Amino acid sequence: MEVILREHVDNLGSRGDVVKVAAGYARNYLLPRQLALPVTVASKRQIEREREKAEARDAEERAGAEALAQKVAAFDISIARRVGENNTMYGSVTSADVAQALAAKGFEVEKRKITLAEPIKSIGEHTVQVKVHRDVTTEVKVKVVPE
Repeated sequence: MEVILREHVDNLGSRGDVVKVAAGYARNYLLPRQLALPVTVASKRQIEREREKAEARDAEERAGAEALAQKVAAFDISIARRVGENNTMYGSVTSADVAQALAAKGFEVEKRKITLAEPIKSIGEHTVQVKVHRDVTTEVKVKVVPE
C-alpha cells in the first residue's frame, strides 16, 4: 500500500514522501496515528497545501529571527566576576550567565542555545555564539570585568 507521510517516521521517510508499506502497518499504525494518508489525488493536494503553509510559516519565523539576531548582536554584555591576585578569576562565566545577562537586556534566550566551547575563565572580551533559530546564529560580545 502506498501512503504519503504527514510527519517524519524513523526508518521510513520524512514529511511529504510517498512510500510503499505493508497494508497492516499502514492500517494499524500509520493511519490511526495520522502519520500518513493513503495516496489519492485529494491527499496529494492536501499535503502540498500543508507544505506551502509550513514554508510560509518558516519564512516568517526566519525573518523574525534575523531581526532579533541583529538586535542581539548590537549589544555588548558586561559580566562582573571576583578576581584574585594576578587578575585570575574565581569561578567562570557559563552559558547560563550569558542567558541571564541577555534576559536583563530584554532578550529571553535559552542557555542551551548559547554556544561556549568551554566556560570563560579569564577577564576580557570574548565572543559567544547565540542560536536564535535553527538556521540563524549571531555573535554576542561578552566583556568579563573585575568586580
